[in-house]
Amino acid sequence: MEIKKEFALRQIEDEYLLIPSGKAALDLNGMITLNEIAAEIWKVLPQMEHEEMLVAWLLQEYEVSEETARRDVREFLCLLRGLEIL
Repeated sequence: MEIKKEFALRQIEDEYLLIPSGKAALDLNGMITLNEIAAEIWKVLPQMEHEEMLVAWLLQEYEVSEETARRDVREFLCLLRGLEIL
């Protein structure tokens, strides 16, 4: 999956932030706070070709049900698409 290059993930102490730059900073007008799992998903997104790969990765890395993994992935991707990040 392709992420817009104008966004960088930064960890400040125990917080994960998606920081926009350039035009994205003007459009978004702020940063996006992510939890630890969302930050880990962000890191692997470029290597994932589709949603199913991301769900499989999440199931392998974390002890969650398939239903929870699918819901969480779908919600996160929906957020990113809604903000035109993905």
